Amino acid sequence: MPRHESETHAAFRATVRRFVEREVSPFVTAWDEAGAFPVELYGQAAAIGLLGVGFPERVGGVEGDGRMAMIVTEELARAGSGGLCAGLMSHSIALPPLVAAESETLDERVVRPVLAGEAIAALAVTEPGGGSDVASLRTSARRDGDSYIVDGEKTFITSGMRADWLTVAVRTGEAGMAGISLLAVPGDSPGLSRSPLDKMGWWCSDTAHLRFDGVRVSADLIVGVENGGFLGLMENFSGERLSLAMLAIAFAEVCWQDAVEWARDRQTFGRPLIHRQVIRHKLVEMASRIRSVRAWLERLVDEIDAGETPIADVCMVKNAATACLDFCASEAVQILGGMGYMRGTRVERIFRETKVLSIGGGSTEVLADLAARQLGL
Repeated sequence: MPRHESETHAAFRATVRRFVEREVSPFVTAWDEAGAFPVELYGQAAAIGLLGVGFPERVGGVEGDGRMAMIVTEELARAGSGGLCAGLMSHSIALPPLVAAESETLDERVVRPVLAGEAIAALAVTEPGGGSDVASLRTSARRDGDSYIVDGEKTFITSGMRADWLTVAVRTGEAGMAGISLLAVPGDSPGLSRSPLDKMGWWCSDTAHLRFDGVRVSADLIVGVENGGFLGLMENFSGERLSLAMLAIAFAEVCWQDAVEWARDRQTFGRPLIHRQVIRHKLVEMASRIRSVRAWLERLVDEIDAGETPIADVCMVKNAATACLDFCASEAVQILGGMGYMRGTRVERIFRETKVLSIGGGSTEVLADLAARQLGL
């Protein structure tokens, strides 16, 4: 569904599209079945500036607005693999707090190598039994001379198995949000153990359970100030939610495109499937939902670029986008019929992956409640 773009945006889209067509789409089904994509892909993505979009030039990033981020999401989504998007772009939620801290140590040791595709970063916040209740996290970090000693567990961590750096939320102070800090933890730290988790979808993105048993972390790897990590996490979650909304709508469009193509080619009782009114109405309903949520999403992206913080709208658009994807993925599988149920098709893979977008970054229910509070309800 084309829309007006600047020459800069259009040129960048063409670059990312070529990358996806040549380096991703031909192999993504095999990667999904193998449960991993090659680490070399990070360097290839970095070479075209894909990993650096939205990060400042001072750390090796590529300055760009929210529309550039949407382009990255939309073009990667054309491969039809949420696991690829999540794994390749895990740094997009791991690095923002580090960049905001403006620490030369963190910039040089962590941020620059990751944006150059030389290292992998992951965000480690969720704990067993904790879910979205970040203020109640229990993983502790106690000061010991020029180090912190970290003990605890994290789970459902995207890129947790292969990450060279982990941005870890820890408790350094009192109970509640006031006692939370962030640490950049090296992936090869003694005392850190990792276990892979099997999932319904996102097969080519590793997901890990992490255990920290007396892990010693240099104090200069703290992100910002001690006990000041909660606000940075909340700002980070807002960006993650917006990104998940972008991904949901991008995948909804892929489902719509594949359903249209199939309906035009598929012959039923001597006529193309798309000649059936019930099918055309399904496709129209899919397009209507996609376009309405996309318009809302684009407006929010522009507002955020202008410095606004529409927290309630970000929560609501994430919920609307994932609901749109749920509908479109289901209808696409229905239109493709038996072929929609076959592994290796984009709509089958996307259908399996819809729920993770409704849960990740704050579940539908949690975000509805947060939006209600923001609206004064």
